[in-house]
Amino acid sequence: MNRRNFIKNTTASGIALWMPIPSIFEKEQLTKLTILHTNDVHSRIDPFPANSGRMAGLGGAARRYQLIQEIRDQEEQVILLDSGDMFQGTPYFNYFQGELEIKLMEQMKYDAATIGNHDFDGGADGLVKQMRQASFPLINCNYTIEHEGLHQITKPYRIIQKGPIKIGVLGVGIELDGLVPEKLIANTRYNDPIKAAQPVATFLKEEEKCDLVICLSHLGYQYRNEKVSDLVLAKSTRDIDLILGGHTHNFLEKPAIQSNIDGQPVIINQVGWGGVWMGRFDLLFEKNKPGRCLNCQPLLIG
Repeated sequence: MNRRNFIKNTTASGIALWMPIPSIFEKEQLTKLTILHTNDVHSRIDPFPANSGRMAGLGGAARRYQLIQEIRDQEEQVILLDSGDMFQGTPYFNYFQGELEIKLMEQMKYDAATIGNHDFDGGADGLVKQMRQASFPLINCNYTIEHEGLHQITKPYRIIQKGPIKIGVLGVGIELDGLVPEKLIANTRYNDPIKAAQPVATFLKEEEKCDLVICLSHLGYQYRNEKVSDLVLAKSTRDIDLILGGHTHNFLEKPAIQSNIDGQPVIINQVGWGGVWMGRFDLLFEKNKPGRCLNCQPLLIG
């Protein structure tokens, strides 16, 4: 595997400044958490073909699976997340309507995903049909969902316990009007993601006492206007530590840092599209102390 690696000196709300720690794993109370994440894979099951320019030969579900397995063999506490647009982009979706994508994600043991606008391209019924094969939930707190099947497979948040570490995961999605035909979304309604995410994040942090709160976002990284983006969400809320984004296909070589409403830093990351990159965060947690961000690596799959 060719990997584009870097060590990031960074901070996040509840995540202290990275620093070298001598004999870091000698203390029993230290726990390492590895977060892997993808976004906008767009049904890219095979590597990009030879005529794809700078992406030629990169990506592919088999290589991603192999890389995930290698990391799980090395690390004890690993979570795997996706920020939407699993579907649409190759003939695999046209023929199988998302079945192959979900079955592969199930094999990779994803812990949660949020809903991208293209995940409705087979209609709400189609999304439900494919997600029935998954053990991981769709996470979204800013859509009002009237479709019974879609309502059943969608949760506003998920709490994941990894050893002593409690992780809260919430999700937000983009305005669907103008992006998806109304007949495909089955009366799913968009609500302000800032107003929807804030009470969920506070509940996870204050009531559930989560050590880390992650937002899976399909809002987009940044816009020239005041449209809500990951950067706007971060600066307008509190209690979110990490935003893993999608939709705008940004290849961020290092995460962005945005101060939240209380002046605390939030880490924001996005790993392009097509499964060419997979993001990795390593966090170190010490009992009764905020986690330390050891490193972040965009892993080039090829």
